[in-house]
Amino acid sequence: MTSAFRSRILAGETLFGAWASLGSPGSAELLGRSGLDWVVVDMEHGITTESELLAHLTAIEVSGSVALVRPQSGERLRIGRALDMGAAGVVVPRLDTAEQVRETMTYLRYPPAGQRGVALLTRGARLGTVNHAGVAALNDDITGIFQIESPSALEAAGDFAAIDGVDVLFVGPADLSHSLGVPGQFANATYQAGLRRVVDACRANGKAAGILLYDPASFKPHLDLGFTFVGIGADVSFVNDGIKAALAAARG
Repeated sequence: MTSAFRSRILAGETLFGAWASLGSPGSAELLGRSGLDWVVVDMEHGITTESELLAHLTAIEVSGSVALVRPQSGERLRIGRALDMGAAGVVVPRLDTAEQVRETMTYLRYPPAGQRGVALLTRGARLGTVNHAGVAALNDDITGIFQIESPSALEAAGDFAAIDGVDVLFVGPADLSHSLGVPGQFANATYQAGLRRVVDACRANGKAAGILLYDPASFKPHLDLGFTFVGIGADVSFVNDGIKAALAAARG
């Protein structure tokens, strides 16, 4: 049975989240307790190491939010470790072709649908409370989020979105804009056309378009465009913005 979180995504509900990048379970829990629908533990660019991941996942779960992980890359063991520790889904970076996405999707699924390693005593397999006959049913709980960060991934967005288990196409604005030759120029026509291509691919295939934003003024335009899985910042950006605002107020 598909998890409630994944069902909400595929039903087109607008869900808000943020990145946990500071390597602090405490800040990850604060993010979750704020009312966010999901929190991504960022292991690609964030400070968190694998030895600290379990504490982050449990902190987010305690908060009532959904704990996701962006592994350093899309290898089978990196994805498998995140899922075995209990991540509800993974954000997979830096894939450029539909063939790569199809292969990586098999890492998110137990046999016969995929090649995720079977270990019944992991958190991801419910610590031994699910038997061998029931393991395959856990596949439907896992949310697959695949990033669009390059011209080749953008070109293949429709093919990505058509793959079973790819629930969200998630734009990385910095990487995508740089790879398109318009670094940080988020109003540029080429970049904006790329965003529309992602949204159109998701709509055509019943999937969700996702993006990470940092400027509150950009939230509504992207929601209006059709993004429904929206990151509204990171713990590091919230701390940075907060201290700057407080200091500016204190100095008058």
